[in-house]
Amino acid sequence: MTDIDIDAIDYFRTKDLTEDPYPYFEHLRSRCPVSKEPYHDVYMVTGYDEAIAAYHDQTTFSNCNSAIGPFAKFPVPLDGDDITEIIEAHRDELPFGDQLPAFDPPKHTAQRGLLMRLITPKRLKENEAFMRVLADRQIDTFLPAGACEYMSQYAGPYTLLVIADLLGVPEADHAQFLEKLMHREHLSLEHSPLSYLYGQFTAYIEERRRRPRDDVMTGLATATFPDGTLPPVDDVMKIAANLFAAGQETTARLLSTALKTLGDRPEVQKQLRDDRGLVPAFIEEMLRLESPIKGTFRLARVPTRIGGTEIPTGATVMVLPSAANRDPREFDDPDQLRLDRSNGRQHIAFGHGIHTCAGAPLARAEANVSLQRLLDRTADIRISEAHHGPADARHWEYSPTWMLRGLEELHLEFTPAG
Repeated sequence: MTDIDIDAIDYFRTKDLTEDPYPYFEHLRSRCPVSKEPYHDVYMVTGYDEAIAAYHDQTTFSNCNSAIGPFAKFPVPLDGDDITEIIEAHRDELPFGDQLPAFDPPKHTAQRGLLMRLITPKRLKENEAFMRVLADRQIDTFLPAGACEYMSQYAGPYTLLVIADLLGVPEADHAQFLEKLMHREHLSLEHSPLSYLYGQFTAYIEERRRRPRDDVMTGLATATFPDGTLPPVDDVMKIAANLFAAGQETTARLLSTALKTLGDRPEVQKQLRDDRGLVPAFIEEMLRLESPIKGTFRLARVPTRIGGTEIPTGATVMVLPSAANRDPREFDDPDQLRLDRSNGRQHIAFGHGIHTCAGAPLARAEANVSLQRLLDRTADIRISEAHHGPADARHWEYSPTWMLRGLEELHLEFTPAG
């Protein structure tokens, strides 16, 4: 694409950018690390330092539009030099306004404190034992065939069942969760994945509060705010449902990127097979190079400046980890996969500051267990040329969204180990 082509692109509506957004991000960053795009008046933050600054400035920016961005319309004009009171009066009317990522302090502080009582180091350790058993169980379903469609046969069900186990969903209900959430063609608009999760977790929490048991779900139902008060059922339910939905979706995309890379880069696959200690560094590079979340939004409460760019009150700002993680001012050879990168974990694929993804340790553990077991149980992993074309002419179908990055399908072939 030429500069003229890139300048004319509508980021939110151009399908080509779902396949390869990186030239667009690089073009914006080379011009200015904070640039206003012309179609929706969104200020795009593509620089690393500028992204960190935006993530940390809770006084200037509200998270009320974090998921919906410029498509969140307030019922009243955003007039004045400081629109904080308008945001607080109408934030609950915005789509996804009842989700933790859209909250600001002090509500965010209390709700995240509750979440962290659900994801304790002890619980994560217990969950990791389940991950290993589940990884082998899922691999067993396709290993004899020597091929699989990785998203539907491993990444999707695996990440869904890991988060179900973490939250204490009874094992007897796992099959129902898979049916409802992995086969979305069965869902009507009135029964969306979030609606299903809301209903399920409300029922679980209410039942455990009436009849506590010695199980994880009872711990979820009886977790208290940092001040010791018991939250309403709705608060616990929404936090659990949000963690479930967001954690499953993004980690499945991370796994798709990792396996696509191993299949396409046999030299990297050999490095990992020869030295399993490199797997964590490989995961960090996958997160940096192909961040599952391309961007999140903020709303300017007051006039401000980032990276030399003036941002007016009421402006929508899009912080783009996918761009910032390839900023050459922070990462040498930013477009290259390097397993010896000294600052590899400095990427912001999980965000930064008070809204850093609480499930980051879980995602890293899921990816590590998955890769280790797949490498253990196969002699090689290859991309299916019948589905994706030869090595010099691959074709991929990426999810058609401006917020998330990941494959719709990934067909693999392999030779079982031994």
